[in-house]
Amino acid sequence: MKNPKILYILISVFCILAILAGIYAQFIDGDYGGLDLSEEDQNTIAEQDRSQVEIKDEFDKIFTNTLNLENFDTTGISKINGDNDIVYTIYERLEMTDNYEVNIHIPIINIRSDVATKLNNTTQTIFVDKANSILQNTDPDNKSIYSIDYTAYVNGNILSVVIRSTLKESTSAQRIIIQTYNYNLSTNTEASLIDLITQKQLNRDEVNNKIKEVVTEADAEDQALQNMGYNQVYIRDLTSDIYTVDNANGYFLGPEGRLYIVYAYGNGEYTSKMDIILFE
Repeated sequence: MKNPKILYILISVFCILAILAGIYAQFIDGDYGGLDLSEEDQNTIAEQDRSQVEIKDEFDKIFTNTLNLENFDTTGISKINGDNDIVYTIYERLEMTDNYEVNIHIPIINIRSDVATKLNNTTQTIFVDKANSILQNTDPDNKSIYSIDYTAYVNGNILSVVIRSTLKESTSAQRIIIQTYNYNLSTNTEASLIDLITQKQLNRDEVNNKIKEVVTEADAEDQALQNMGYNQVYIRDLTSDIYTVDNANGYFLGPEGRLYIVYAYGNGEYTSKMDIILFE
């Protein structure tokens, strides 16, 4: 090469690229900077690195209107309808008119017990009554769009049922409503979040800390959007006692025994905003 300066530049560029490749191999390509981490530690790091976008995307995909029994034997459970599973779709409807659009799948906990009756009555109050109201709407100027989906899992002796509805009424903002039930199949009682934490062998303080961490980060992001001029953001009250294990209302054991703690703010307000805290 006739120009030695060009040669020196090319050599320098090559060296820089080689250094960057080495850094990538150590820190990005799964070796964690050359540290000898156990598989459990690597999984923990991977979980911490997962964003709310990824977690919510996975959450959306679990609503298949099915019961996932795994290997649980339901033979000894007293059912209301002996021909069906312990959770099944009791009513479904897909219909589009000038006045409404509905795509609903309503589950029933098919267990003969006072607790199951109570939970089914809650489904009636929150979801079925609203569906009936929408189906009776005759005003095309106040069109409603309503969907209901659910999923159900058995992990150990805990049956978890999660119902999600999406509601858009006229010009109001869209709401996402989440209702969770956790039923101890051995004792025919409701399972608390503490029960699920115990089954997962989690530390209560660690769970409380992770709740605070996730919602504080999400709130900071929304505050930043608001400061940039966006109006459609949800600002949380981080001093609220709902952000504790004792007062969390939405929780369940999902696929592969994962523990979800869900804050669906649309349960009480016109918003689709939610925070999800996930423990693998």
